[in-house]
Order: sequence, then structure tokens, then C-alpha cells
Amino acid sequence: MHEKLCSLLGLAMRAGKIKHGEDAVLQAVRSEQAKLVMLANDASDATFKKMNDKCSYYHVKLHQISDRATLGRCIGKEARVSIAVIDEGFAKSMSKWLDTENEVDHIEKRKG
Repeated sequence: MHEKLCSLLGLAMRAGKIKHGEDAVLQAVRSEQAKLVMLANDASDATFKKMNDKCSYYHVKLHQISDRATLGRCIGKEARVSIAVIDEGFAKSMSKWLDTENEVDHIEKRKG
């Protein structure tokens, strides 16, 4: 995970704009507080399906990134599988960065 995204996650956590843990993230999605959800690449298939279905239903952008240890480290916690960003400003900044990175990854994968 890029350090800029990790720094943004840490800042959002300190500002109280992050929900973490499966139950808290799902509650944030259901209550329409979540603006962006990030899920660790090493999440189980069942967790991925559950998060993907909820985010899709409630029109919340979902990104799969890094691993649970890195996600936890970025917010100053132990390993975390899912994180919801509940602030529009932080979500836009992170989304913009994630979208740009995904385009670069996609281009690199097509070349290779």
C-alpha cells in the first residue's frame, strides 16, 4: 500500500472518520454513513461477498487493497479486514488516489 494512502487512513482515524471491523463497517454501510469501504485482499470469500453485496446495494464504493496487517497498521490497530470511511472529504481523496492507482495497475497488467 502506498504511504500516502496509509497516511490519509491514519489521519482519518485520528479524526474519528473511520469505522473498522466487519460489524461496524456493515452498520456504517446500512446507515448510509459509509462513503468508501476498503477490504483487505486476504479477506475470505464469504466476507468479500457480504461486503460487495452490501456496498453494491447501498451504492458505496468498495476497493480491495493490501492485506489485513497493513490496513490495521495504517490506522494504528491490529490486523483489520475492512475499513469504512465516513467522511466525504477523506473518501474523495482516497478514492481519487485509489482510482488512479488501479488504472496504472490495469495498464501495467495489460502490457505484461
